Amino acid sequence: MLQVGGTAVHAQSLAGTGSSFSKSAPYVIGGVTISGDEYLDADLIKTVSGLTVGETIKLQDDPAISKAIRNLWQQQLFSDVSITVTKVVDNKVFLNIAIVERPRLSRFSMKGVSKSQETEIKEKLSIVSNRMVTEAMKKDIEERIKKYFGEKGFMNTHVDIVEQRDTGATHSVALLIKVDKGGKVHINQISYAGNEHVSDGRLKKSMKGSKEMARISLHPADNSSVFEHKDRSFKAYMRNQGYLSLSKTLDALDPYFRWNIFAGSKFNRKKYEEDKNSILAYYNSQGYRDARIEKDTTYVTRNGHLNIDIKVNEGHKYYFGDIVWRGNTKYSDSVLSRVLGIKKGDVFNQELLDNRLGAAPSMDGGEDIGSIYMDDGYLFFQVDPTEKSIVGDTINYEIAVREGPQATIKNISIFGNDRTNDHVIRRELFTLPGNKFSRTDIIRSIRQISNLGFIDPEKVNPVPKPNPSDQTVDIDYNVVEKSSDQLELSAGFGGGVGFTGTIGIVFNNFSLRNIFKLKEWDPLPMGDGQKLSLRYQSNGLWFNSANFSFTEPWLGGKKPTALTVSGVYGRQSYSESGIYNGSPSDHYLRNFGGGVTLSKRLKWPDDNFVFSYGLNYQNYFLKDYDYFVSDFRNGNANNLFFRLTLARNSVDQPIYPRSGSNINFTFQFTPPYSLFSDKNYQTATAEQKYKWIEYHKYRFTAEWYQKIVGNLVFKMAAKYGFMGYYNKEIGYSPFERFNVGGDGLSGFNYYVGRDIIAQRGYEVYAQNAVIFNKYTAEVRYPFSLNPSATIFGLAFVEGANGWSNFKDYNPFQLNRSAGLGVRIYLPMFGLLGLDYGYGFDRTETGFGNKTKFTFMLGFEPD
Repeated sequence: MLQVGGTAVHAQSLAGTGSSFSKSAPYVIGGVTISGDEYLDADLIKTVSGLTVGETIKLQDDPAISKAIRNLWQQQLFSDVSITVTKVVDNKVFLNIAIVERPRLSRFSMKGVSKSQETEIKEKLSIVSNRMVTEAMKKDIEERIKKYFGEKGFMNTHVDIVEQRDTGATHSVALLIKVDKGGKVHINQISYAGNEHVSDGRLKKSMKGSKEMARISLHPADNSSVFEHKDRSFKAYMRNQGYLSLSKTLDALDPYFRWNIFAGSKFNRKKYEEDKNSILAYYNSQGYRDARIEKDTTYVTRNGHLNIDIKVNEGHKYYFGDIVWRGNTKYSDSVLSRVLGIKKGDVFNQELLDNRLGAAPSMDGGEDIGSIYMDDGYLFFQVDPTEKSIVGDTINYEIAVREGPQATIKNISIFGNDRTNDHVIRRELFTLPGNKFSRTDIIRSIRQISNLGFIDPEKVNPVPKPNPSDQTVDIDYNVVEKSSDQLELSAGFGGGVGFTGTIGIVFNNFSLRNIFKLKEWDPLPMGDGQKLSLRYQSNGLWFNSANFSFTEPWLGGKKPTALTVSGVYGRQSYSESGIYNGSPSDHYLRNFGGGVTLSKRLKWPDDNFVFSYGLNYQNYFLKDYDYFVSDFRNGNANNLFFRLTLARNSVDQPIYPRSGSNINFTFQFTPPYSLFSDKNYQTATAEQKYKWIEYHKYRFTAEWYQKIVGNLVFKMAAKYGFMGYYNKEIGYSPFERFNVGGDGLSGFNYYVGRDIIAQRGYEVYAQNAVIFNKYTAEVRYPFSLNPSATIFGLAFVEGANGWSNFKDYNPFQLNRSAGLGVRIYLPMFGLLGLDYGYGFDRTETGFGNKTKFTFMLGFEPD
């Protein structure tokens, strides 16, 4: 009997044939057969065994037999292997390799996990039926499951795999995978040794994925009696965590508060390995480029959690020395040194050096050596820093620059736009065939595409493809479309009021030219980047309004000149006995109008500027309606006005900007009718004064966005407005004034003939103002940037006020507020917003009386 790999394998004599042979004599293999094979190829088994016809062997203790058994066993495909002699003819021996194949998998099930976990685990295992069940397969299943739960903080997961014979299938087994997750393992403590120049706290801060459990801020001497006499549950809890006496418990409590109380402390091996690299990266950024982790260990404490000990060797601290440039002809040494921004004596930082050289320039708009070259077409630019010498703690560099030729843009391709026509995206690009390659032009193109509104700004990906042979470059723009159409729908009926509700729809990628092509309707013709908005709102008999607008962003298709046409109709009423009581015809206001606006992108001062000019008309008819001024209750008022707007918009994307600004100045005015009339306006009636409204009005708005760190963004805004008159005998127009405060949604009458200047934390406190100021500061952080639901939270402070005349104006007399809010942008419904603000200067007493919830729907008010 030959023992191989723990399995008994037999070399047997020929039974019942009358033949005889010697186990020690040499024989020539006359043939090899295979028995027991069901799924495996017999010729492959012969090949793997290494036994070949014509080979000379001995039947006792021959290395070839042992090697054949070992070769087959190492395949881990068999549960038994034996080699027997089937026939001997003269000096030839015929062998049979008898195998028992491992069983095949028919199905498997899991126990000890939730349905959702089972689904996720099955996706990671990728187990298919009829696959051979081997020890390696079961080991792989075990390791994958342990890794899955290990990433969730379950470091003590136990997996038991049980084979069960499947009676419904021949030579098949079912696997029952029993999982015991155990408890979550959290990091109890991280300790460092060898860090003489960097504090423990700073090293812990660099470990983003490995955080200690939060500590309780207590002073043992002050609180021991409290716990001993009053908090038995706390004592029991701490004893269960491994602290056997109260004094040890209190000694273990840190005398300070850990700011990572909300951070996850579960241990993740992968993140821990990344965190060790983060420690070294931080040391390198501080000049310790030789820093290394000499040793680290993890061990479980008595409370079942994990302690981590890390020993570092900081090495020496290094500094930058002389930096010499070689090979640069486009830019002088002084220009390159200024852009590099590293001076002799600065602390050595390899990451800083790499970023400032910009060997792989990013598309975030920052300035580095690579970027200034690539902005001038040097796509083939290369830079190679070399350490020329190290003198003490000073590293001297020579930086070789290979500028290469300037690249010309050859082809532009667009991918991913299934609904949007190519020309809609192509016309927004600043990278044009025949132009020199420019990184700045690519950044601007990304911003223009993002601001279209129907392209996911997070997934605009330009890919330059250089062609060194002809010094050209092709650029592929990969985009992902998102739904941008918005639907607003609410309805009710009854109570003597009639129909109430809102029906509104906005198409942001409309195509007017395909309006008569029914096959293009899905649900309306789309793809040309036009905007169509329709909305009807009703509060029964008391309020009805309808409006529409249409915008063609590229009038004529050749230049970025936008045409907008709009129209509006509204009617609102109230009665003496209350707004919803009595006859709705007692007092009412009816208005209708429309306008045409052209907007043109300018090239000076830069191409971020847009100049708009438009002509608008509004007609108001009042019947016993005294909302505006007390002496004007009846009659017609006509508002024919011109509006000029100069704006500069450089925000990187419209929904969640991270950088840039949006600044605009608007001048709105009517003709000075009274200057051309000989009418005595001192004795004129209100209806005569306001038949043709005259005024001039100015609005200024500025918003700035700045990334703080990651996606945390700071927003600052300032808004001003005032209106004037031509004739002091007429005075200020009763229309086009400002209402300050509130949210712009409470009270439909605020929408007609007024600019709404919302302020969170307040009701409307300044009506009919002719001048206002408003200042806002916000910190924003996104919870989701998914185009199907963009969600971010914010904290704000605001100050605003409005005045009814200029002599009372005081720019420092502001009503202040602060609070928190959330914004949700859903493609189908637009903006959903909620703010909770506290008005510091409200006259009410009590905290609750000075707070207010502010809701936003569809738009964010001024």
